[in-house]
Amino acid sequence: MLDKVVIVGVGLIGGSFALGLKAAGAVRRVVGIGREPQAMARALELGIVDEVATSYQEALQGADLVLLAAPVAQTGRILAALLPHLGARTVVTDAGSTKGDVVAAAREVLGERIHQFVPGHPIAGSESNGPDAALATLYRGKKAVLTPLPENADDAVELVAEAWRACGALIHMLSPADHDRVFAAVSHLPHLLAYALVDDIAAKPHADLLFQYAASGFRDFTRIAGSSPEMWRDISLANQAALLTELDAYLAQLTTLRARLAASDGAALEAVYANAQRARREWIEAIEAGSPPPPPNQEPE
Repeated sequence: MLDKVVIVGVGLIGGSFALGLKAAGAVRRVVGIGREPQAMARALELGIVDEVATSYQEALQGADLVLLAAPVAQTGRILAALLPHLGARTVVTDAGSTKGDVVAAAREVLGERIHQFVPGHPIAGSESNGPDAALATLYRGKKAVLTPLPENADDAVELVAEAWRACGALIHMLSPADHDRVFAAVSHLPHLLAYALVDDIAAKPHADLLFQYAASGFRDFTRIAGSSPEMWRDISLANQAALLTELDAYLAQLTTLRARLAASDGAALEAVYANAQRARREWIEAIEAGSPPPPPNQEPE
C-alpha cells in the first residue's frame, strides 16, 4: 500500500495509472499536478485524483512515488522544479516512450540523487487524450518496461515494479539503449508512417473524395495518427538516431517493392506479402499464447 502517489500530468497515461492503483486498493491518496488547470479540475471531478496541488512543494510532501506522465521534452524542466522538494525516500519514475534522452535529462538535473529516478515505459495507450480517456483497465495484461540505472537501489526498482503490477501490467527489463532501438522499430516508425500517410492524403486537391471512400483498412492503418502531435513530435526528436535508422531501412524496403511493382514481378511481391502475413500471424499467436514469438522468417531470395 502506497500512502501517497503524485501524478505529474493526469491524462490518459497518468490518469490510468492512478485509476489502476485505486482499483487495486494499492494507494491511499493520489495527488495530481499539471500545467492545464481545466484538465486537472476534470481529473478531480472524475475521481482520478483525490486532490490537485498548485505547487511541487505542496504535492511532494510525504510522497512515496512520483510518476512523470508528460511529454518527454518536459522531463528536465519538471525534474528541476520538483528537485528542491524531493524527499529522501521518494522514488520518481516516468512513462516516457523514449529513455536515452530522459535518462540524460535526469542525470543532468538530479546529479547525485539520480538513484531516486527509475525510468519506465508502459506499453499501452490510445489515440484519445486527456483525463476523460483514462481507464482503470488500460494496463491489465500489458507490458511495462523498466530501464533501471546502475545507481538504483533494488527496493526502489521493486517499488515501481509493484505499482505497475498493481495496475495489472507485466514487468519487463531493458537497458535504455535497447529500449530506444526496439521502440524505434515497432512504435515510433509506425506512428511516423501513419501521420505521413494521412498528411499526404489531406494535402491532395481531391482529399474530400479520397476520405469519402476511405474505409476500415485506412482507418485501422491510420488509427495512431489520432495521437497527440506534441507528444509524438517530442518522441520523434528524442529518438532521432534510432528512428532515422529504421526509416532508412523502411525506405529501402519501399524502393525494393516499387521496383518489383514496376517490373510487374507478381511472384516477388507475393513473397514479401506472404512473409509479412506469416510473421504477423506468428506474432499474434504468440501473444495469445502468452509466449515470445519465434524469430521472423526471412524473405525468400
